[in-house]
Amino acid sequence: MFVIIGYVVICGAVFGGYAMAGGHLGGLWQPLEVVMIFGGALGAFVVGNDSKALKATVKALPTVFKGSKFTKALYMDLLALLFEILTKIRKDGMMSIENDVENPEASPLFSKYPALLHDHHLIEFITDYLRLMVSGNMDAFQVENLMDNEIETHHMEGHVPAHCISKLGDGLPAFGIVAAVMGVVHTMESLHLPPNELGVLIGHALVGTFLGILLAYGFVGPLAGLLEQKLEESTKMFQTVKVTLLASLNGYAPAIAVEFGRKVLYSTERPGFAELETHVKQAKGK
Repeated sequence: MFVIIGYVVICGAVFGGYAMAGGHLGGLWQPLEVVMIFGGALGAFVVGNDSKALKATVKALPTVFKGSKFTKALYMDLLALLFEILTKIRKDGMMSIENDVENPEASPLFSKYPALLHDHHLIEFITDYLRLMVSGNMDAFQVENLMDNEIETHHMEGHVPAHCISKLGDGLPAFGIVAAVMGVVHTMESLHLPPNELGVLIGHALVGTFLGILLAYGFVGPLAGLLEQKLEESTKMFQTVKVTLLASLNGYAPAIAVEFGRKVLYSTERPGFAELETHVKQAKGK
């Protein structure tokens, strides 16, 4: 929604200001310029990226028009789930969660939190490290190093669409200049026309430069920044799991381990201590 609102504001400010200054909006309608700019940029985009990057970018683009799913309620569910798992481990032993880890979809613990179950990457991250904890005595430093490497891999993989979109935006002004140069070439071929018609052709040519810059900095470039923000939010979930499980491995009680995880969250989503405690009690009572 905010992306669409932003686009409306950009168009209103740019085109509205142009019209208020006495400009004719019809002169900006140059579909062939758009074809040259977008066609050239799309071709360069395909040439400069492999199939995996192209698929990841196409898959990520629809998410920019959706609101963030990483809300306070989701983080509270995550911490409540981790608390229940760690409490069960402390009460019944490490082997008591083996069935939950092997089949989380059928687990009474995991099934309480359907919003988390929909995130397969997160559930796999949790169950993989719980499985390592079940399998034997794991050194906390080794587990932390492994977690850091996996989170870094997740971050690098998630950065690919943002990088591709950023490069696409960087190239649009150049293709706008290409379209403008083509328009100037066409004008030079038409010097036999009256001056007023030549002026129109020059104006059409300059629209290419205008569109390239507007599309780059007003429409495409900001999407790369938005994808980066979404990536940072998704990474925060993994960091919360990491800190909580490491605290448990180091011998802290479940309530303290969850507190470690709570402190990792951004202040905009971080629940208060009492708020989280109440939520955990309600979740355990389900």
